[in-house]
Amino acid sequence: MAIRVLLVDDQPLLRTGFRMILEAEPDLVVVGEAGDGQQALDQVRALQPDVVLMDVRMPRMDGVESTRQITGPGRDGPAKVLVLTTFDLDEYVVEALRAGASGFLLKDAPAHELVQAIRVVAAGEAMLAPSITRRLLDKYAGRLPSQEDQVPQVLHTLTEREVEVLKLVARGLSNAEIAAELFVSETTVKTHVGHMLTKLALRDRVQAAVYAYESGLVRPGAG
Repeated sequence: MAIRVLLVDDQPLLRTGFRMILEAEPDLVVVGEAGDGQQALDQVRALQPDVVLMDVRMPRMDGVESTRQITGPGRDGPAKVLVLTTFDLDEYVVEALRAGASGFLLKDAPAHELVQAIRVVAAGEAMLAPSITRRLLDKYAGRLPSQEDQVPQVLHTLTEREVEVLKLVARGLSNAEIAAELFVSETTVKTHVGHMLTKLALRDRVQAAVYAYESGLVRPGAG
């Protein structure tokens, strides 16, 4: 079954370019377009896309608020949001990730990366470029409402190994890299990640990385 994609950007020319790239793929279909965040909400309700390709800087309603309403409580469908940004170190992207986006991609990314990112997000996984995500969170972590005085109680439900895994996820390491770091199998890492996400009520690795900074578990620039 084809992955249904909604394009959201205030520049029609960019939407046309994205449409041409995506419709050349046999497993992707563009079901609609929107020029701002409010239109995106209306289109999500009407078209029920699998993935929303979301610009963050738009008039009327920006991509952050639109993402929050699409992925938040009482959402109208299971749509995943993949944020598009012009600048890799963009504070809007941090807010979009906190709002529930499953990842982000630069607008000038090669066509094959865009296509792969959509497939990854549609499959329910997080799409994040580890090095960029780490730099992004390091830069804007000071604006996150971290708990300076005490560690959130829910962190105490994690095992020592799950805390280790959460820290490594926040550093942007893949499952394979975490497995090598901890001298365990990749399957074991997947199990730990799954338990950690469930206990913290987080949807994916992107939210886990943001949470690690918000909770104070990981500090900007930490190893």
